[in-house]
Amino acid sequence: MQKTNFLTITCDRKKLSIDIRTILYIQMHENMAEIHTSGGKVYKSLISLERLESTLGDSFLKVHRSRLVSVMAIHDITDKVNLNNGERLGYVARRKKELTAALAEKRARLIGTLDSETPPVPDDELHAQYRCFDALPIAFTDIEMVLDEDKNAVDWIFRYANSALARLEKTPLHELIGRSFRSVFPNMDSKWLKSYERAALYGETLELIAHSPEIDTYLKIICFPTQPGHCGCLLFDIAEMKFAEDSGDAHNAKLRYFAKILEQLV
Repeated sequence: MQKTNFLTITCDRKKLSIDIRTILYIQMHENMAEIHTSGGKVYKSLISLERLESTLGDSFLKVHRSRLVSVMAIHDITDKVNLNNGERLGYVARRKKELTAALAEKRARLIGTLDSETPPVPDDELHAQYRCFDALPIAFTDIEMVLDEDKNAVDWIFRYANSALARLEKTPLHELIGRSFRSVFPNMDSKWLKSYERAALYGETLELIAHSPEIDTYLKIICFPTQPGHCGCLLFDIAEMKFAEDSGDAHNAKLRYFAKILEQLV
C-alpha cells in the first residue's frame, strides 16, 4: 500500500491534499503533473515524477515514461489501458505482457490488504443490518464483488435484496440472494460491472440510466459503497417514475438535473 492516504500538492497557488484513492491517473508534461481524479476533476501542479512515484507507491502502475495509472482504476489492458470510468489510455505496446503481469501482482497485493483489514460480514448480520429495507417500496440490493485469479472484477453476488428488487427483476428472492449476476442473467451486459466496481473501490456514488435487456426495462440505478468490496444499489423503473408538482426552485433543479444527463450523453 501507499505510504500515505493523501497526496499534497500546490495547485493555483494553494496547498491541496488529494485522497489517493480518488486519483485515476497522472499525465506528466515535463515537471507539470496533470492529476485526473474520479468525478472528472483535473489538478495541475509542478511536481516531479520521482516524488509522485515515491508518494503513491505500489498502488500505481507506470504504463508510459510520463504516465502513472491507479492499479484499482484499471479494468483491463487490451490495445489500450481501459479504466473503470470508460476512459482508454495509451501505453507502450511492446510492454503489454510485462504490464499485464505487473497489474495482476499489484492488484492481488492491494486487494489482499483490503480483505485482511476488514473481515466479511456474515449473512445473518448483513440481513439484520438491512432489515429496514425489507418493506421498502424501492428496489434495493447489496452486492459483493467477485474477483478472478488476476483480481479483476468479473461478477457480483446478491448478498441482500428486498421484495421490490425481486419484482423488478422478475425473479423470486430465493433465486437472487447468494447467487451471482451471471448465474441469474447469463447474457448480462458488462457495462454495469464497471460502475459498480468504481463505487466499491473508490467510494463513489454514481447514477446510471440505461436499458436492461435482461428484464427489457429502462432503469435508473444509484450505486454507492457499503463496505469493502460491496456496493449498494437503488433501482427505479423509469416508466413508473412520477414527479411531484414543481415549485419554481424545483423546476430549476430539475432543469439542471436533465441538463447534466444530456451533457453526459453528448
